[in-house]
Amino acid sequence: MMRPVRRLFDLLLCALCLWGAWYHTPPGAIARTVLARLFGTKAAGPPLLSYYGAGARGSQAVPEAGPPPAPLSARAALGLGASAVLARLPPAERDRVLARAGISSANAEALGSWIAGESARRGSREAAVLALYCGDDAAQFAVRRARAGATLEQLARELPPRYADGVALVATTLTLATAYGLAWPLPESAQVTSAFGLRSHPLLHKRRLHTGVDFGIPVGTAVHAVADGVVRRASDDAVSGRLVLVDHGSGVSTLYCHNDSLLVSVGERVAAAQLIAKSGNSGASTGPHLHYQVDLPQGPVDPLRFRTSRALHVALGGTEP
Repeated sequence: MMRPVRRLFDLLLCALCLWGAWYHTPPGAIARTVLARLFGTKAAGPPLLSYYGAGARGSQAVPEAGPPPAPLSARAALGLGASAVLARLPPAERDRVLARAGISSANAEALGSWIAGESARRGSREAAVLALYCGDDAAQFAVRRARAGATLEQLARELPPRYADGVALVATTLTLATAYGLAWPLPESAQVTSAFGLRSHPLLHKRRLHTGVDFGIPVGTAVHAVADGVVRRASDDAVSGRLVLVDHGSGVSTLYCHNDSLLVSVGERVAAAQLIAKSGNSGASTGPHLHYQVDLPQGPVDPLRFRTSRALHVALGGTEP
């Protein structure tokens, strides 16, 4: 009686091993990709191959070609944030904002210069951006009633409800400016192996939103903070592996997942370009890589969106820090 049961059990184990080899190993992924091309169907193998390809150069970290890129200057980032917000407004409202501030153009360079000057005069970027959208009188009133260096929330509490829409524009500008000011966790030479957006999940084999970008890097590669901030999480879980979450203020945070080791702790203040982790293959991962994610108040956004805008800003004559 036991022999047939054992044979059936062995058969099931063999089937499970074959299934695992077919869906979770490079040879299986290669075979599925080849068959898909022969029969003209969609292949699910490339995402898995890209993960495994990250560790093809061995377990030692690739020597870095210099440090990761520096953040944009505060002036440039604020200019990009304000320009993006103004572009969403109706033309008539946008023209009223610019005319009231005496700004001739809604381009990032002009807006950044204006906000930098107002920040120096008013004592904070929050007060300067408040003046842009709510007017000089409202900004002066709020700053006079709030303490020096007040947050946007503290300034907004001093204003009547009719300024609520303007305050919302200020908050969005500061959020986008913080996001545009982020640097990069790795040198520019690091290869993105999986972009942000819907993809065929390499383990679940279902279409899922990939909430960040993956870099194919060997275990032990240095991972840097992309801006000043406070560590809110430094933990380990079955999905994200060893992760670090850094809060940069204004509703912007960054997440670094699947690390081999963490070099910071919860509550620690970190500086831009500070070493915070060594990359790895922890958690639900099919190969060595870093998952880098940018979260705004509305949820995860594509980190490359802000890198592209940075490159455009510099190409149009904007200055680096």
